[in-house]
Amino acid sequence: MKVSSRGDVDPFIVMDVMQAAARAEAKGARIIHMEVGQPGTPAPAAARAALAKAMEEEALGYTVGLGLPALRARIARLYGEWYGVDLNPDRVVVTPGSSGGFTLAFTALFDVGAKVGIGAPGYPSYKAILQALGLQAVMIDTEAQHRYQPVPEDLPADLDGLLVASPANPTGTMLDRDALAGLIDACAARGAAFISDEIYHGIEYERKAVTALEITDETYVINSFSKYFSMTGWRVGWMVVPEDHVRRVERLAQNLFICAPHAAQVVALAAIDCQDELQANKAVYRRNRELMMERLPKAGFEKIAPPDGAFYVYADVSDLTEDSRKFAAEILEKAGVAVTPGLDFDPARGAGTLRFSYARSTADIEEGLDRLTRFMAAR
Repeated sequence: MKVSSRGDVDPFIVMDVMQAAARAEAKGARIIHMEVGQPGTPAPAAARAALAKAMEEEALGYTVGLGLPALRARIARLYGEWYGVDLNPDRVVVTPGSSGGFTLAFTALFDVGAKVGIGAPGYPSYKAILQALGLQAVMIDTEAQHRYQPVPEDLPADLDGLLVASPANPTGTMLDRDALAGLIDACAARGAAFISDEIYHGIEYERKAVTALEITDETYVINSFSKYFSMTGWRVGWMVVPEDHVRRVERLAQNLFICAPHAAQVVALAAIDCQDELQANKAVYRRNRELMMERLPKAGFEKIAPPDGAFYVYADVSDLTEDSRKFAAEILEKAGVAVTPGLDFDPARGAGTLRFSYARSTADIEEGLDRLTRFMAAR
């Protein structure tokens, strides 16, 4: 049977690492998971209780394509609470995870063949989704001196769009207001669309992340309940679009997805108000971050970019290996710690980098660091 070249995307290597870890666990090994960016905590308790109540009282069928009106209104209020932004709820689109948001954004904004810039290192699915939609992903090599974030001087003149993430995956670094505004202005000067991936907002340590909506309304902002709200498996997120784009996105959402899962939307609505539990989760990440920054260099992983947010440490291991995939496999086999090869995030330079996630419990992180220390000492 003939197939489309759109399916010829690179594998998501972290998922392969997860499979290898699962095989080891099936044989009885205890694996410490530092590979996947997934909180070790469930959705907030009150949010789960809200769903139990809704399941008894409602059919939980289709919702309207843009999402539950109450959820859209509550998300809009969140922008006032977090950033002081007065957001019209009509601009909020509830999506099946941030992945659904990227698909909607790319489809709404770009014709086949358009050039969309993404920073390297960066989230690998950006490139895969662009490719599957017939768009050109333009990789922009970022530098340690800019904390692995793109700067206006790096941008090609012929971009149709730019996607940035702050806090970023895999580095956890953030753009301050001036840096973000500089990229937005550079895109405006080129007539290029600007998309802001804000999925890790809420998980910051020294200063609050800046939303692109503080700077301009001419942007697509994509976020999710996966990370800060601890709801990865529920597959619900949101995007904010300019008012004159809402109907265009709505038509696409209706046809591509019908709607985000109703049950997940119920949980999401309640989760927003579970701030005590969510802040307790962040306190765990903060402690884990301190442990990682203290002990990874002592173990031998010395070249790291201190993360401003999210729950990742990106390490330059080019002095230790020329093959990060092989090195990660060795760490999994000998230390029982799953980590992600940098090739996932930077195909050109990732052979010399690893990403460590510290999203799990502090006890797991401490054990993982103990194992990594012993592994490096014996190497």
